[in-house]
Amino acid sequence: MSVDLELAPKTKRAAGERCCEPVVYPTSSARMPSGWQAVAKALGDPIRLQIVDVLRRHAGKVCVCELVPLFDVSQPTLSHHLKKLRDAGIVDSERRGLWAYYYVIEDSLAEVSAWLS
Repeated sequence: MSVDLELAPKTKRAAGERCCEPVVYPTSSARMPSGWQAVAKALGDPIRLQIVDVLRRHAGKVCVCELVPLFDVSQPTLSHHLKKLRDAGIVDSERRGLWAYYYVIEDSLAEVSAWLS
């Protein structure tokens, strides 16, 4: 099946003039749970995505000391990323003595997955 396209010479638009009308308008903000923007922002960092992936695939709670060798960042930087993930409600932690053990909050990932599908 061939499609005939009519080619027209380029013309300059006036400042602020649209080239075309949008095909689809965003409706997600009305349906998004509150705080979802924080989740999206937290998952926007590649290291945080990797942290969530490690925690999601682990068969239990992961000590922060096990996470440090997996990433090319210092322990304080890793703790900063974990705090951002905790603040967004994606992961949680449990203290045992001096160590913190992290795990993914499964319901938060289910919400993200449901929204994306």
